[in-house]
Amino acid sequence: MSNEAGRTATTAAAVDDDEPDEWDKRIYSTGCADENMKLTDCYYEKKDWRACKKEMDIFRECWKKHDNDKRTAMKDA
Repeated sequence: MSNEAGRTATTAAAVDDDEPDEWDKRIYSTGCADENMKLTDCYYEKKDWRACKKEMDIFRECWKKHDNDKRTAMKDA
């Protein structure tokens, strides 16, 4: 493989990494991606959901504000 071909393959891989995956697209569509990231970061740091109550409350309010509770409502079969 030539040096140029190697750079092209590496560049293509980097571009693919920058594309949002299906999970990211779903989170962005909720309107609460920032709140979700802060909540996830809190849990990653503290390893205890109970220590992230403030972040959870902020995320929950955002979720309700964007009517996402209707998106996830369960229906009887």
